[in-house]
Amino acid sequence: MEANAPAAVIVLAAGAGTRMKSAKPKILHEIGGKSMVGHALAAAAELNPQRLVAVVRHERDRVVEHLLNIHPDLSIADQDEIPGTGRAVQVGLEALDADASGTVVVTYGDVPLLTGEQLGQLVATHEADGNAVTVLTARLDDPTGYGRIVRNDDGSVAGIVEHKDATEAQRALTEVNSGIYAFDADVLRTALQSVTTDNAQGEMYLTDVLSIAREAGGRVAAVVTQDRWQVEGANDRVQLAALGKELNRRTLTQWMRAGVTIVDPESTWIDVEVALSNDVTIKPGTQLHGATAIGTDAVIGPDTTLTNVHVGQGATVKRSDVTDSTIGAGASVGPFAYVRPGTELGPEAKIGAFYETKNAKIGRGAKLSHLGYSGDSEIGEFTNIGCGNITANYDGENKHRTVIGSHVRTASNTVFVAPVTVGDGAYTGAGAVVRKNVPAGALALSVAPQRNSEGWTQAKRPDSDSARAAAAAQTHDS
Repeated sequence: MEANAPAAVIVLAAGAGTRMKSAKPKILHEIGGKSMVGHALAAAAELNPQRLVAVVRHERDRVVEHLLNIHPDLSIADQDEIPGTGRAVQVGLEALDADASGTVVVTYGDVPLLTGEQLGQLVATHEADGNAVTVLTARLDDPTGYGRIVRNDDGSVAGIVEHKDATEAQRALTEVNSGIYAFDADVLRTALQSVTTDNAQGEMYLTDVLSIAREAGGRVAAVVTQDRWQVEGANDRVQLAALGKELNRRTLTQWMRAGVTIVDPESTWIDVEVALSNDVTIKPGTQLHGATAIGTDAVIGPDTTLTNVHVGQGATVKRSDVTDSTIGAGASVGPFAYVRPGTELGPEAKIGAFYETKNAKIGRGAKLSHLGYSGDSEIGEFTNIGCGNITANYDGENKHRTVIGSHVRTASNTVFVAPVTVGDGAYTGAGAVVRKNVPAGALALSVAPQRNSEGWTQAKRPDSDSARAAAAAQTHDS
């Protein structure tokens, strides 16, 4: 049973979320690399609605900027001073054409595990049965605090009773209201005109629409989800963490079933937009964030964080932090490398232990193996950069570039004072400070004669252990 594209999906995103105790609006808090409202909009968009509307209020400008970055075609509706979900939906309807008809879905910006598939099932049932209202429900082992679904003998919904207003018999019911609905647009529009704020909270309750629709002869029904996580919201950071853990579990399960080896799921975190190929191996303590994509047979981890990184086939990255970079096929990174934005590591190349790179283009087969820094640089194919090499790219005001050719061999502790170019096949001597361009095939040296000051230790540190050791050695040599 497939659903038709609804007339609209209205996402309620106006709440302050005070229990988060955060300067950031609740719906902007993230799990799986995406804001809660980002997850909600993605699920809503899967229905291909004619209009997608978000109702906003708290931190309005900040929220709208975020929403439009996610979905530029989104319609924005501003909730006014009248409180309540009924009023929020009413202003959402005002963003539609006055004669809009068909199905209107109402969902929330803080139910991040709700899927487009579940919404599609709700709409399909709503339309197939000709309902006026269809509510998504769940059955909970502990329904305390939730509104209970009261059904008629024919299975239709007789009403929704809030926990505080329920009788003992009603509190024994385990089917609860998710607050997610499919409405007939005309029924919804008409019913909301009759909803008032004449209640203890002084709010327009969306749930009042159900009784109004039923009294007008419409059928009110429910669709029960078997996955209670899909209707769970996050009101505080404890609930946010629980949702994040469950989303991560589902993400890892999906990838393992797709042919990815995850050695320790308990210590592995993968964002929802990460792309993995089959036969990738993820070792313990690994975090994969953003738009990271990893090729077949690559091995990532242990203790590695990748953010927006493209990793080629058969590459390895271990105990390293890599951001906004590309790692070529068969290349290796780590352990303990810090690979900063703009790094392009070529195929079969290497960034080794305790190396930092930034805005560096490193050619095929090149090796930067030990204890160095390469920033604003270009390094050619099959070049070997010695231990302790540094590109001195910053003069205090501006950054400058170092270009090192192919098949170059640099000795330990070479410093390249940018801007400088080293030609193909050149060498440097140990401790060289390269301030001038080096021609292809040349050897660059910074050599000063070594001078030994005999007897310096005994003269300058006469009471030290070093002086006594030197004296003993001199006696032994004599």
